[in-house]
Amino acid sequence: MDAEDIISVKIGQGLVKMGEMTEDQVQEILTLQEKGDQRLFGEIAVDTGYIDLLSVIRYMESSGME
Repeated sequence: MDAEDIISVKIGQGLVKMGEMTEDQVQEILTLQEKGDQRLFGEIAVDTGYIDLLSVIRYMESSGME
């Protein structure tokens, strides 16, 4: 697991904790990334319709990633 994988897992866990995503949705995105999808976790989550851009922004603000 490299740094990008760890960041994706952390973002996924944070979004689950916030009630924005389910564990299954996070796992699906992590699987896509493992299979070679080069997009960032948040990009895939928005593109699949699991969350909207506002959810990504809220997560980033709450985690100090702004």
